[in-house]
Amino acid sequence: MTHNVFFWLKENITNNKFEEEATKLLSIDVVQNGSLRKLASTPERPVTDKTFTYHLCLEFTSIDNHNAYQCHESHHYFVNKCNDMWDRVVVYDSEEI
Repeated sequence: MTHNVFFWLKENITNNKFEEEATKLLSIDVVQNGSLRKLASTPERPVTDKTFTYHLCLEFTSIDNHNAYQCHESHHYFVNKCNDMWDRVVVYDSEEI
């Protein structure tokens, strides 16, 4: 399954600190693969959302591993340390068909 998290950072935030903390999530033992990405400079189209700042994509081998990630102390640390850095967060979880 894939856990996609989109972040809209506040304007006065130092992106390096957010990147440093978010990248630590990639090394949590139940995360199979992952990446932290920023908004791409692709052309605007009616179907493209160009408003977010970062996209965290985490892959898990099972929903149980995803659920373990949600309870992991490193995930809680990230949320508690960084939640004042963003104005908005949206999560899209999906699994293979």
